[in-house]
Amino acid sequence: MILLVGASASGKTEIARFLSYRYGMKKAVTHTTRPIRPSETPDVDYHFVSKEEFLRLKKQDAFVETTEYNGNYYGCSKAECADDKCIILDPSGVHSFRALNDANIIVFYLRASEDLRMRRMLGRGDGEEMATKRIENDRKAFTDELLPLVDYVIDCETGSIESLGQEVYSLYTSRMRR
Repeated sequence: MILLVGASASGKTEIARFLSYRYGMKKAVTHTTRPIRPSETPDVDYHFVSKEEFLRLKKQDAFVETTEYNGNYYGCSKAECADDKCIILDPSGVHSFRALNDANIIVFYLRASEDLRMRRMLGRGDGEEMATKRIENDRKAFTDELLPLVDYVIDCETGSIESLGQEVYSLYTSRMRR
């Protein structure tokens, strides 16, 4: 299973889409309580649920991991975990998956500058206030303490989504052959 972790607008979603399109990797569809964006499709991008439904599922131990980010809940159900899948996580989610001690879980940290991420967020219509808030929150969440938990750090500054996705997949398949 490929785990993609990175700050807001670092390229996680686009790389996951590329891995699906090019290599047939299935995106683990996680649950969230955040509002749907205009470009998203329910049960493809996320399972969009109410906070009450999310908390009910959490109480039933349906998730491998859950987190709260910007006032919304996110979580990966146990049913979504498989070797042919890719999931997008935050640092606390990485901790939960690492606790499984599964050698087939490979973690990629997608690193991008605040300037690039701000441009991407504004370009997708997040609004300046929301984008600024996300950058401020990411400064706290994405520290060097994350680095020991990741297998690979991918610099997302200059590469295309295609080249970054190819790099992720190449590293993943190489690691899985060991």
